[in-house]
Amino acid sequence: MYYLGIDLGGTNIATGIADENYRLIEKTSRKTHVPCPDDELCSQLSSSAVETLRKAGLTLDDIPYIGIGCPGTVNHDTGAVEFANNLYLNNYPLRGLLEKKLGKKVLVENDANAAAYGEYIAGALRGAKIAVAITLGTGVGSGIIIDGKIFTGSNFAGGEMGHTVIVANGRKCTCGRHGCWEAYASATGLIQSTREAMEKDRSSKLWEITGGDPSKADGRTAFQAMRSGDAAGKAVVDDYIFYLACGLANCINIFQPDILCIGGGISNEGDDLMIPLKEKVGREVYSINSSKQTLICRAQLGNNAGILGAALLGK
Repeated sequence: MYYLGIDLGGTNIATGIADENYRLIEKTSRKTHVPCPDDELCSQLSSSAVETLRKAGLTLDDIPYIGIGCPGTVNHDTGAVEFANNLYLNNYPLRGLLEKKLGKKVLVENDANAAAYGEYIAGALRGAKIAVAITLGTGVGSGIIIDGKIFTGSNFAGGEMGHTVIVANGRKCTCGRHGCWEAYASATGLIQSTREAMEKDRSSKLWEITGGDPSKADGRTAFQAMRSGDAAGKAVVDDYIFYLACGLANCINIFQPDILCIGGGISNEGDDLMIPLKEKVGREVYSINSSKQTLICRAQLGNNAGILGAALLGK
């Protein structure tokens, strides 16, 4: 048996086919063209699915369903994406449109939840009764697994830890609130902090690393500057870890998971991120004196987590 999963993002549509051993035997990626008419997005997804199956020497008859991880709020009852700002979707009937086009059962889930499920089935969260996956990307994605099931709340919008406020009246978040964890702990938030530091210190190596162009700063820039001994870069990283630890401690205080894994590009900074982060979280959790502590680790599946999780939604 083979399983097809699609990770639908605002930039790319990544599609993969998994076998019974949870190995991806084929994978494709194409640009997402949005905004676009409803039928056009459906055509992009169907074409990606068919192309990936063809490359693997398979057809739609070889898979039981199509699983999709999509940003935003996904209504499991209707299969509609109620809201996804980076895809310009409002009450988009994704499941209905794609099932009609391909004649195949379609399962739709929030992308962060799908990634968490992938890590739970085949990655860093295996064996956990309660697990949390945090993805540090354009935003802060969070997926919660409890007793093997994805936690979505009563209205399918539960577990949005990125939109809990950690700074009262702080930075404006894309959700409309101020001071959300996402505004500080996402790659976008880190880049904003890096650019602000550049404007304050013209002698910083941040300028050299970016070639004198603040628009070229990315999630690695401050860490690169810190490793070269730059004080401004270190200050940015220290602040970033402070905010990230604050939100992670909140996650642990709420769910007390067995394992919490961290994914996304920034997690690739390795020990420079994880060692001080674990120390700060350890000092802030309410359960500081408990004999059992949450294991904090890096995610294992990388960009494949969302694809694999989507593919296995019906397992």
